[in-house]
Amino acid sequence: MGVPGLVVFGLAYMAPLAVFTTYGVVNDITSGHVPAAYLITLAAMLFTAGSYAVLVNAFPLAGSAYTYARRAFGGNVGFITGWSLMLDYLLLPLTNYLLIGIYLHSEFPSVPVWLYSLAGITVVTLLSIVGITVVRNANLLLVGLQLVFAAVFAVLAGSHLLHNPGVSPFQPILDQGVAATTLFTGAATLALSFLGFDAISTMSEEAREPRQTVPRAIILTVVLGGLLFVVVSWLATLIQPDPSAITDPDTAAIEIMDLTAGQWLQTFFLISYLAACVASALASQVSVTRILYAMGRDGVLPRTLFGRLSRKFQTPVGAIAFVSVISLIALRADLATMASIVSFGALAAFSVVNLAVIKVFLLDNKLRTLRSLFRYGLLPMIGFLLTFYLWFSLSSLAFVVGLIWLGTGTLYLAGITRGFRRSPPEVRFDAEQIPMNQSNHEKAKTS
Repeated sequence: MGVPGLVVFGLAYMAPLAVFTTYGVVNDITSGHVPAAYLITLAAMLFTAGSYAVLVNAFPLAGSAYTYARRAFGGNVGFITGWSLMLDYLLLPLTNYLLIGIYLHSEFPSVPVWLYSLAGITVVTLLSIVGITVVRNANLLLVGLQLVFAAVFAVLAGSHLLHNPGVSPFQPILDQGVAATTLFTGAATLALSFLGFDAISTMSEEAREPRQTVPRAIILTVVLGGLLFVVVSWLATLIQPDPSAITDPDTAAIEIMDLTAGQWLQTFFLISYLAACVASALASQVSVTRILYAMGRDGVLPRTLFGRLSRKFQTPVGAIAFVSVISLIALRADLATMASIVSFGALAAFSVVNLAVIKVFLLDNKLRTLRSLFRYGLLPMIGFLLTFYLWFSLSSLAFVVGLIWLGTGTLYLAGITRGFRRSPPEVRFDAEQIPMNQSNHEKAKTS
């Protein structure tokens, strides 16, 4: 794979329509300044992407943040970093099921949200057990459909705004009346939209000249995805600049589509978005079960539940059942809370990745040139400060849940290391040693 193929792969993970997942929620938090919040998140993700780009050169291995943290700070920090990301992996399928329920209920309100979500869980779980191959061409088709919709929306929104001039085009971004704290709170939640760009770092073995193509693809994916998020959210905010006029923040996109071009665009959006949600739910559930299987196989998690494959289907039925049970939370979950909790794990791991650059290059390798201090010191430190501040800007509930999760992981780590007296087992994420029907790299996310 060259740079274009890797960028498509990264965009498939990020999902271009992710902009609409938390649009209404963040629009409410920031009082109609979603584009400004996206610019803050984009800045933090660019610095973090730079850290991933240099680390993939040093450690061209699967495992992403877990591998980098382990190599930089040792097994214990690596485990906690991986444990933090596991919160995201477990909740990504749940978030997709919740979105399926919310949007289908908005169109067919006679059926409750929880029943749609339960149907999604059942179908995806059965497909995961039987084994479904998600090929890269399907990712390409999915990304293409989302990009086509984004382009159609941009044209129609532009036409609508020309015929209905109203709010200043700069108000959603430059407005002295909005508090910086609310922008950072919204920006922290929007970290969910960027989840997946780091997955490109796992594709080193499939890339041509990976030390050059993979870092470029990581940066390009963040830039292209981030700019798309900013432009689409900017147009949506201009279409409806008053957050209080939106009936339901969870389905704000439906109302925006109706205002832009009426029922047909609303239907086009619903089909495109639900298709992305279903595909993402399948890919993300299969991916997290493979990770749980790898951890069970290597003794990090109980082998009896997580480390065994079905003889008939060659899939980890125990891990699949575990994720499906966790996903039942979608029957009672709140979208804003789930988005914040997912962002908690991601921002924590991104902060560690930025620090890993400083540790590996400046402290371990003792690089002291002016260029090295800038590349491996100043830039990752800015990335760390941004992601760390965003982390602290999340909702109090997300922080409580996240800290409980990290505390549980620390206690579990103390148990398997006999009070931290020995190193935890190292998890091998190489796909060749996980004989299942779907590639370990095919984790997708729709937000």
